[in-house]
Amino acid sequence: MKGRGIQNRSYGAIDGFTIVELLIVIVVIGILAAITIVAYNGIKAKADDASLQSEASQLNEKILVYKATNNDALPADATIGGLSVASNHQLYYRVTPDGKNYCLVTSMQDNPAIGYSAVSTQTNIKKGTCEGYILVPGNAAFSTSDSWVMKFEAKGINGKAVSQATGNPWVSISQTDAISASTNACDSCHLISEAEWVTIAANVIGVGTNWSGGSPGNGYIYSGHNDASPSNALIGSTNDSDGYNGTSNANGSQRRTLTLSNGEIIWDMAGNVQEWTQATIAGNAQPGLSGESSYTTKQYNNGSLLWNGYPALGRPANVYSGAGAWSSTQGIGHLLSNYSETGARSFLRGGAWGSNSGAGVLGLNFGAPAYGTSTDIGFRVAR
Repeated sequence: MKGRGIQNRSYGAIDGFTIVELLIVIVVIGILAAITIVAYNGIKAKADDASLQSEASQLNEKILVYKATNNDALPADATIGGLSVASNHQLYYRVTPDGKNYCLVTSMQDNPAIGYSAVSTQTNIKKGTCEGYILVPGNAAFSTSDSWVMKFEAKGINGKAVSQATGNPWVSISQTDAISASTNACDSCHLISEAEWVTIAANVIGVGTNWSGGSPGNGYIYSGHNDASPSNALIGSTNDSDGYNGTSNANGSQRRTLTLSNGEIIWDMAGNVQEWTQATIAGNAQPGLSGESSYTTKQYNNGSLLWNGYPALGRPANVYSGAGAWSSTQGIGHLLSNYSETGARSFLRGGAWGSNSGAGVLGLNFGAPAYGTSTDIGFRVAR
């Protein structure tokens, strides 16, 4: 009997796993499986990226060869030269309206876009996202050369600044963080500079179709969503002909699109959310009115306006001939400043959804420091 009892106890010890033990084993297996899947996906994504970059490099070389042998003309087919592209890859380029430049893009159905751009005078490829960017002609007056600038205000997609129609603008971001986010958007990307902003402003001011009267200074230049109806930032549209999208208007000053001299379209530069540029201004250097002790709005054509330490090239009279005599009636926007400000401040351009006549392509707000944030402040990336 004693021996039989020992055997029974021994048999009971190896009879099987308890429910708790089984659950532990299942959990461990699940964790290992998840780690394996994540590692595999990471390896696959890197391999896909490498493949796309290789294909983009090959295509870029073929385009350059085509240009060299065809009087600097660009091919109409992205697969010129018989380049083989994997079925799950999208590889194409967009010729800019001037016919001299192109934006080369690769993407996968399940992978974020990896873009390249190459200008006719360059042989190198710049890695980054160029889809959603427009080509801006340089302006010698502002010491700027041709550049790529976001077509739309920056949107935050998975923590990355992206130019696309859908989604709300990336707001509540300081100038400091906007600089960092812009740098991380792509190779050679940066927060738009003051020189780049006024280059665009001068360009669009000079295009008659951006004015209600059909020519610069005739009527008003369209100033975007700024009447607080609705009282929030608007998303964009993939239809550039739908410039009043979301504004509840079909005509009038609220048009959100402006056309550059090369035919490119830029959205929400004048209104929707205010946008940081890279620039700052030191204390006791702001333009304004003598004796003022608080931030107030001024018209640019105010004869009592003192420019103080504000750079000459950014003044409306030097941005575009005749603009020095214009006010918000022409839709260029207001100046918000404090002549007695002793602290450093940063540049906010354009206007917000509730800025009304203060919004415009030359709208300028000195009221915020570099660390300031607001739900109506966003940014735009250039490269």
